[in-house]
Amino acid sequence: MLGGAMDLLTLELPGVPKIASGKVREIFDLEDRLLVVTTDRISAFDCILPNAIPHKGEVLNALSAFWFKRLDFLEHHLITTELGEFPSILHPFADELSGRSMIVRKAQPLPVECVVRGYLAGSGWKEYQSSRTICGIALPPGLRHAEALPTPIFTPSTKAAHGHDENISWDECRRILGDEVAGQVRSLSLAVYEHGRSFALSRGIIVADTKLEFGMFEGRVILIDECLTPDSSRFWPAAEYAPGSNPPSFDKQFVRDYLETLSWDKTPPAPALPAEVIEKTSGKYREALRRLRD
Repeated sequence: MLGGAMDLLTLELPGVPKIASGKVREIFDLEDRLLVVTTDRISAFDCILPNAIPHKGEVLNALSAFWFKRLDFLEHHLITTELGEFPSILHPFADELSGRSMIVRKAQPLPVECVVRGYLAGSGWKEYQSSRTICGIALPPGLRHAEALPTPIFTPSTKAAHGHDENISWDECRRILGDEVAGQVRSLSLAVYEHGRSFALSRGIIVADTKLEFGMFEGRVILIDECLTPDSSRFWPAAEYAPGSNPPSFDKQFVRDYLETLSWDKTPPAPALPAEVIEKTSGKYREALRRLRD
């Protein structure tokens, strides 16, 4: 059940140091732990849009917590989402934090984003049309838009603080992370995707692809940030899926599709969204949560 909290675009907590403000999340330092607050900001093409999407932060927080608890075969950073278990310094901010925050372990993020693709969509479809590859990985001829790949593929990318992430090769991933850690994150990423795809399909959702982040905690690789959300994944309604066409979605692809109709050059500042797009996007996020968790 989602609350009726006001839209949140940014957050300051007097007396609690903020150490990062990402595309969606605000991160605060609790000495040995971190507070992660998920706002209602939305980004597209690596640019933050000026509008809030109602309930988006609550959906992302709830879904990430749901998946972290289901994925019992790997370590993750989540400690708690229960306000009653938060340190007393945060109690005055209960209204702002309710439903959209979590206390997490203080991991050192790895400098690579871990993308798993199970279907031919987005930038992968564009590359396939020109070279019959995705991120340099050769694929069979004759695949259609949104068609399932013969097997899911791991396509890492750099993490850009500003501007666009860039796809990198497996060899480059190994060079950045080292063979052992690179092998771990690839194996874990594929396992998370396969688990998520199987469960989501039982709830009528196809997970076409997903992006994951990992960090080092006490010498071990753990899953951090978010997990299998409409911000980090493409969610398609299974009942309406048809290879060869652009599927409807429960994610921010709806926003991307709208932005593609504009003359915007995909550099900041991003254009404002009309009320209809905001309302429909919020509904898509809430429907994804309802199907997967409730």
